[in-house]
Amino acid sequence: MPPHPSSRVQKARENLADRLREIRKDAGITGRELAVRCGWSESKSSRIENARTPPSDADIKAWCRACGAEDQVPDLIAANRQSADAHVQWRRLQRSGLRRLQESVVDLYQQTRMFRVYVSDVIPGFLQTPGYATALLSSIAEFRGTPDDVTDAVSARMRRNAVLSDGSRRFSFVLEESVLRYRLCSAETMAAQLGHLLGVMDLQNVAVGIVPFSAQRAVWPLPTFTVFDGIRVHADTLDAASALTEPSQVELYTRAFERLSQEAVRGAAARSLIADAVASLT
Repeated sequence: MPPHPSSRVQKARENLADRLREIRKDAGITGRELAVRCGWSESKSSRIENARTPPSDADIKAWCRACGAEDQVPDLIAANRQSADAHVQWRRLQRSGLRRLQESVVDLYQQTRMFRVYVSDVIPGFLQTPGYATALLSSIAEFRGTPDDVTDAVSARMRRNAVLSDGSRRFSFVLEESVLRYRLCSAETMAAQLGHLLGVMDLQNVAVGIVPFSAQRAVWPLPTFTVFDGIRVHADTLDAASALTEPSQVELYTRAFERLSQEAVRGAAARSLIADAVASLT
């Protein structure tokens, strides 16, 4: 099988192949012996180890069983599934505009009951006003050179965010104080956005913490990420949104969120930081 046209997907496949090869070597068996134990041809073992053939979930289970490494099955299966769709290419999603990008996660939002959201750059999408979202998405569309469907994209984002008012769902947000200060829109729009943030903090199913500039850090500021029900993570970068499902990866991000949450202030102290940010606009 030729290399995958996406370099990211191909790299993920190669990483998985490397991990399987190391498991075999750690077990002290040859590719031929592995093939005998798994009941397939030696050439199949070679193709998997050299990332020419993506293994099935059953292949991974057989491989680990043959090597006495059954404890690694969950992570490897998750990595195998990620190799095809872990990196959602924003440019591909955005070819028809930003609206599609907003709608691409609607099903995931509907399925999720507990959201943990950490942001270090912008107001979380869940908490954005139409004015703030318009300014942000307009900037993204201009930078990425995508079709200008910002009005439709903002409407889609607002519809998507209706899950926030569903009391059966829980939301925990941790924001860096810098998020309150970055000027991505006019002073008036930012003031309205910060006022909306104060209002959202009154919702019973929403918890908002803010990490002050003055906080003694145990965890450095990280790129924005969201944990969905403790089983999936979306970590954003400039060119892609990484969907992480390996249990070890999800555990790592969940642990990072809990550490960051401990550094955040809440209640009156958080409201004071927002009020200071509003005051700085004038």
